[in-house]
Amino acid sequence: MSDTNTGGKGGGGTPGTASRDNTKGSPPQLSEMQQEAEGESQKHLSTHMTSNYEDLCSRPFLSPGLGIPEDLLLLSHSFGFDSRRRANLGLLDDNTLIFIAGNLVVLLDVDSREQRYLRSCSGGGIGAITVHPTREFFVVAEKGTSPDILVYEYPSLRLYRILKGGTQHRYTCVSFSPDGGSLLSAGGEPDFMLTLWDWRRQEVQSFQATSQEVYRVSFSHYDQELLTTAGCRHITFWKLTTTFTGFKLEKLVGHFGKSVASDIEGVLELPDGEVVSGTAWGNLLLWDGNGIKVEICSKEGRTCHSGTAQPFALEGGKLLTFGSDGAVRSWDFERISSFTCDGGCSLEVEPINELVVGRHVCLCHVVRSSLPGSSIWFAQDSSGSIWRLDLSFSPSAADPKCLLSCHSGPIQDLDVSRTSHLMATIALDGTVRVFDLLAKTQLTSICFNQGGTALCWAPLSMNQKEGLLVTGFEDGVVRLLELLGPQKLRADSGVGAKGDATLCLKQAFKPHNAPVTAVAVEPNGHILATASEDQTVFFFTVGEACHPLGFIRVPGPVQALEWSPDSHLPQNGRRLLILCGSGHVVEVQSPDVEAERSSESFHLPELPRRSFCFRSIKSRIKRETDADRPQTERRKMRREEVGKQGEEEELQPPSRLLCGFYSEPGQFWLSMGGFDSGFLYHCKFSENQSEEPCRHQDEPFDFLLVSGADDDPICSMTFSSSRQLLLCGMHSGSIRVYPLQPGHLAPTTMQACWALSVHDNHYGHLRRLPPEELQRNLQRRKAGIPSSTAYHETESSTVDIQDPEAFSLEAAKQKQERDLLRRKADQKAAETRIQLAELREKFKQVLAENQGLPEHVRLTPEELNPLLYEKAKKMMAERVMKVQQQTAWEQERCSGALTKLQEWSKNSSEALSIITVVGIYSNITVSTYHVSAHPEFSTWAQHQDTPATEAPPGLQEPKQASADPAQEAAEKEVARCPVPHPPRVAGRVQDSVRLRKVAERAERARASVERRKQEWAQLNAEKPDKEFEDPQDVLEIQEAKDNIGDVVMVKQPTVHAQGKKKGWTALEEKILRQKSEMNQRITNLRDAKILLVSLLSAQAQQLQKIHHSLSPDLRRSPPPLPSMSPEETPEKKLQCSSTSLDRYRILREHRRASTKQEVLQGADSLLKQLEEDMKREEKEKERTLSLSASSKLLEEEQTAVELTELEKELQQEQQIELLHQQDTLLQQMESSISRFDSELLLLRQQKVRLDIHLKQAELHLLTLFQEMIILKGFEEREASLQEKLKAIMEERRSNQSQLQGNSEQLKQRRSIIEKLQEDEKALWADFQTSVAEDHHFEDLLTKIFKKKAGHKKKAKQTGSTSEDDSDDSVEDWDGCLDSDTEEEDGSDFDDKVCPAGCDPDLFQKTLQLRDHRWDLEDILEAEGKSADALKKEIDTLIMKEKVLKSSQQRVEEEFGLINKEKLQKMNKLDVVIAFRLHQIKFLSNGSVPSDLSEALVLDKSEMDRLKRRVQQLQAEKDVEKDRLLQAQQQRSRLIRENKEMSARLQEMEKQCNELMMLKYGRLVDVEALHTMSGHKKLDKLKEEKLLLEADHAKELKRWKAKVEEARRALWEVTEQNTEVLRSTVHLMEQRKELQIKLSSRQKDMVKQQFQDGRRLEDQEDIQKLQELVQAQEQQAQALLKRIDLLSSKDGYVLPPEHTRLPPLPPAHDPQPSTRGRPFGGHEDRRGAD
Repeated sequence: MSDTNTGGKGGGGTPGTASRDNTKGSPPQLSEMQQEAEGESQKHLSTHMTSNYEDLCSRPFLSPGLGIPEDLLLLSHSFGFDSRRRANLGLLDDNTLIFIAGNLVVLLDVDSREQRYLRSCSGGGIGAITVHPTREFFVVAEKGTSPDILVYEYPSLRLYRILKGGTQHRYTCVSFSPDGGSLLSAGGEPDFMLTLWDWRRQEVQSFQATSQEVYRVSFSHYDQELLTTAGCRHITFWKLTTTFTGFKLEKLVGHFGKSVASDIEGVLELPDGEVVSGTAWGNLLLWDGNGIKVEICSKEGRTCHSGTAQPFALEGGKLLTFGSDGAVRSWDFERISSFTCDGGCSLEVEPINELVVGRHVCLCHVVRSSLPGSSIWFAQDSSGSIWRLDLSFSPSAADPKCLLSCHSGPIQDLDVSRTSHLMATIALDGTVRVFDLLAKTQLTSICFNQGGTALCWAPLSMNQKEGLLVTGFEDGVVRLLELLGPQKLRADSGVGAKGDATLCLKQAFKPHNAPVTAVAVEPNGHILATASEDQTVFFFTVGEACHPLGFIRVPGPVQALEWSPDSHLPQNGRRLLILCGSGHVVEVQSPDVEAERSSESFHLPELPRRSFCFRSIKSRIKRETDADRPQTERRKMRREEVGKQGEEEELQPPSRLLCGFYSEPGQFWLSMGGFDSGFLYHCKFSENQSEEPCRHQDEPFDFLLVSGADDDPICSMTFSSSRQLLLCGMHSGSIRVYPLQPGHLAPTTMQACWALSVHDNHYGHLRRLPPEELQRNLQRRKAGIPSSTAYHETESSTVDIQDPEAFSLEAAKQKQERDLLRRKADQKAAETRIQLAELREKFKQVLAENQGLPEHVRLTPEELNPLLYEKAKKMMAERVMKVQQQTAWEQERCSGALTKLQEWSKNSSEALSIITVVGIYSNITVSTYHVSAHPEFSTWAQHQDTPATEAPPGLQEPKQASADPAQEAAEKEVARCPVPHPPRVAGRVQDSVRLRKVAERAERARASVERRKQEWAQLNAEKPDKEFEDPQDVLEIQEAKDNIGDVVMVKQPTVHAQGKKKGWTALEEKILRQKSEMNQRITNLRDAKILLVSLLSAQAQQLQKIHHSLSPDLRRSPPPLPSMSPEETPEKKLQCSSTSLDRYRILREHRRASTKQEVLQGADSLLKQLEEDMKREEKEKERTLSLSASSKLLEEEQTAVELTELEKELQQEQQIELLHQQDTLLQQMESSISRFDSELLLLRQQKVRLDIHLKQAELHLLTLFQEMIILKGFEEREASLQEKLKAIMEERRSNQSQLQGNSEQLKQRRSIIEKLQEDEKALWADFQTSVAEDHHFEDLLTKIFKKKAGHKKKAKQTGSTSEDDSDDSVEDWDGCLDSDTEEEDGSDFDDKVCPAGCDPDLFQKTLQLRDHRWDLEDILEAEGKSADALKKEIDTLIMKEKVLKSSQQRVEEEFGLINKEKLQKMNKLDVVIAFRLHQIKFLSNGSVPSDLSEALVLDKSEMDRLKRRVQQLQAEKDVEKDRLLQAQQQRSRLIRENKEMSARLQEMEKQCNELMMLKYGRLVDVEALHTMSGHKKLDKLKEEKLLLEADHAKELKRWKAKVEEARRALWEVTEQNTEVLRSTVHLMEQRKELQIKLSSRQKDMVKQQFQDGRRLEDQEDIQKLQELVQAQEQQAQALLKRIDLLSSKDGYVLPPEHTRLPPLPPAHDPQPSTRGRPFGGHEDRRGAD
């Protein structure tokens, strides 16, 4: 009933024990094969494919053979809904709403109020719902183990799709994409899985785990690839991207920055990609990227909403929001979107429109109407309502309309009428509601200030009107409510009723001071019992009104009340069974109504009672159950529960009692929660009731095992009308029904049941089940409203109790009694005062009459009342004696204390009072410090017994030198362990030099091949994968991501209490030293003042004497003489003279005369008065002295005699001298006083500076003290870790020494083994040397040499008989192997006889070599075994070293954690730091703000360091960018080189294979060729190869020399050809010039007429020149061809002597060559000319 859903009759479904949420299913994530199979099958899903809802929905669980029909309970109606669940409202069409109520999905018709229901298919509850954008589908996300998401069609309600594997336990929210093609779901703890579905294909498109619970998931309406999730103190922005594997969700976490992290309930995506979210404090946040762009608030810093705010729509340029204050507001979106800010600022905006839904309305979710363009919205109110809102904000807009109203909190109790189909409920929201079960409507409700906790429908015997409700509330008030019809209310009160009936308050009273937990009416209706958490039960008589009888106290808070049935009356009478939540059960007799009650209190201490205190027996039941199991299973259970069986009762806290009922008189059944759940316990009251209920414990005498109730206890129980069924309300919200045997009130077994899940499985606990007879007896009766004929007008004036702090009945009665006693005492005191006044008047009359008598007749006061006076004197004497006796010890103690104090004060100068030095002319005062002889820390440190923790040695090296000399000696002894010498083998054969070299060369070849293999293997192993990422780079990147923006933390220093103690002591000593030095200086100045005062008094006396000799007109008044004040000489206060003591005694006697003043002022006022009197006396003495001195002067002046001229002259000289002395004295006095004042001023300035430093030191001292207290709390933990660390380090030292010794031994063994192996190789080489390769008996001798040892070896002395046997068996096995080998070879020979034709010496030498080989093998085997043993021991020690090292690291990590915790606690301490104004840089508008809480205290050097660090980081950033660029370039280059090398490698492999095929005819193993050795032909071929290689090298050298010469010749020819080419160019130029000249001459010759015979000669010359030009052209062509030939790579070069140029024909006009040599034919022509 706590899920605010009140169901009528149950509905079909499976129970919690058998539902799918408790069965073992597949994990949320399917395997790859399942996903592939399902994916193939789901690709072809039909759009019209649906599932049968009836086959999948949860049904009642029915045990086989139970005999209870499946339709025992049928769902009739559901009242209310879970209004506090997030997003629990959907709109299917304009008139149909959908919401969750318990294990149901309710479809509500708004107009007709009809409901349709869909049950949870898993039976584990429903997590969330949502509606498709087209309103054609809606989604139900369930709860349980691997829950499903169900997609239903609307309005057919057919099950369309089932989505599996989205989360582990429950879904928190679901949402469709705007186009409806995708579905996004969010899971709860523990996985918090976010899943994106293609819901039509039932496929998961993408999933991503989050770290916090998600409240809201949302798609952007403008870009479906953008998603937003919000929830517990977080908001996350997602982007859906497409990869080659599918869809992927990219995550971007929102950072709140300077804003406080808040729970976000609602978000809204904007068109520009920004997001608006609400906050818990009522403002709006505008997100840009993953940061807050601006915080939106109202004017003057007011919040947008009071409480949580949520944006929900963007319409017409207006942003719509609602809040928990019940208001809907619209904001100017244009202003919000156009606002620009760098982040961290706020924007103040006033709302444009506002709609307040109503009082006490808390909006939490809204959905829009399905009509296009409609402004109607439906709102979910967490106060228990559903509203219809018109958000057009127009004047004609309709007012908000409440469509559904129900309880907003958990329903605490309910009851049904025994005579009508009426049901009443009460909840923590303070409302009481009455429902008509037949009409399925709510009749009426009433609301109170406090939450309701208990309810009971009064029986007919208590109220004949059938409409009286007894209700209890949280403040302890019990109210009687009467249900009345509307007709009488209109007639009597004039108030119109909205419903068919109204609840009216009949009576209100407050019996308790805590919430009322149960109310119960006696079956006969005479007594009402109420119970509360204040551990009291109150009884009332029932009539027209309830009157209190009294109350009793019980041992714990009351859980339930039950009156004994009528069947118990003949034996025990009427009794009340009180069930307390603490496990106590109390049974009390019904109080007697007619018995007399105490007028002082309502307490009923003598009411007969019996008590029972539950003691757990569940552990014993488990042990007994385990004893009946098979032995193997019992052992397994015992191993699982070892250490728990005997202590579970003590370890488990007291279990809570949930419910119970009577079985027989004095016996009852109980249902317990917590550890004791899972059983129904049968208990009875013990006979011994003498002990207190809280001290004794009782055990149940019987029990019943309740199947499946270990985690789901029974919370409430009731019986059917026929007493044949037991109905149980479970903690999981399910109902169970157990059959009963006739005549029994409890079932014989609780294994078989009928079960149905009704309410929410997580918080829908069934607190109360009403009786079931309403279904049987009143099925067809009309629901009747009680008659209101008895309603009176006086009842309408019933006063309610509104104040939760009002007095309870008992408190009011106690107050009434106290007031009555106070009134009686006041009355008696008034009467006594009147009597005293009358007696006083009579006594005055007697005194007046006595005074009127004559004197001789008049009576004296003693005679007037002698007895009174004698009695008064006697009483005074007795009192004085008694006071003296009482104060004798105190007087003695005080006198002794005074003596001790005086002695101590005299001996200790530090204990003197504070000395205050006062200036003489100035008002400057300087006081000493109060210095304590015993500082506070010294006293505190003496009480600390825990020694200071040393620094953890874990930071030291584990291989430190041991301080123990014995250990050092042991380590030296281990280091000097005997080294085993290699055994000597006699008769070693000389090795052949050549074969040894061959073997060594082959060994080197093998080693090189092996080394090359290892290098290749290492390179291949180190070769990174294509997707490989350097782990170090990954760690650095992750660390950078985690710590980006954080301060780099330096290594945390280790702090200890001892160090703080030393710092404290040093600082305290420094403070004491500085205070003592200043006190000494002040004391010295005080002493100097004392001397100065005495000096000034002496000088004043001298001045007074001088004034005696001077005339009055020449006298100068001296400065006022200073005096020592009491503050300057406090030690005089301890000096008490007899006169002061007498004066104190006199003052004390005067004070005793007025006792009132003595009480008010005390002894301190006496001391002050005594000091004032002494000061007054001293002033009077000084005044008398001054008066006497002045009188003497006057007398001397009056007695002056006339002097002679000589005497006058002498007197003038004397006066001059006296005037000088007077001036000198006055000057000295003034200078002394001014000097003292200046010294005092300087000392005061120094003391002020010292005060500043001391105050800072004291603040630092306080910080050190707080840190030391913190560190003291860690000393015990550090001490235990220190001991553990020392033990680990000692063990490591011993282990390392042993490991070092064993390693040395193993190294020596291996060296011996290597030497033996070398000897064995040498032996084999000797055998090969002795046996030639082409020897006839080579194979036979080789077999003899290789034969294994067949003779029996001598037993070793260290071996045992068993070892000998084992060795023999091994040898026999070796012999068998040898024989088998021989048989296989087909050569049976005797190795003892030399074969015919073989050299006997060679045969004998072979046998000797074999014997030597056997000896070497035996020694090698022994050494190998010892080496293996050492290796195993070393491995064991290494493993032990690793374990110890890890243990040491854990301890050191614990040290580090403790140190970190210490530093964290020390960092939380507040430290006071004084600053000067110029040091404060935290300014606001140029001034220092009043609030410096946001300021950061930083050292200037640290600030400079941070600035430099910023520059360094920028430089490092640039360097890293350069490195990145270089790395990218290097990567590209390596990729390119890798491709080139791969191609080259393939080409080389191909060439190698071709060469091998050419050389060997097949592919051979090159490594095998390298390792071949010992073949003579091969060696000869290799030697020939070496010779050929040498000859070829010489020939190659000779040819290289020839090539070098040819190159030099080529160079010379190239130079010559270059010169020729140059000359050719020069000739070409000459030819060009000649052609120009020739053409000019030809032109000239045409004009002229040649008449002489030289014309022919010119023509010949021209022809010759033309021939010359042609020859030069040919020569140039030849030169060009030769140049081309020489410049080619493979051209053939002729020797220099064969290079000749063709001859040139003679020319007519020869030209000199470039080098000065004439061509051929030139000279002949010139000579001819």
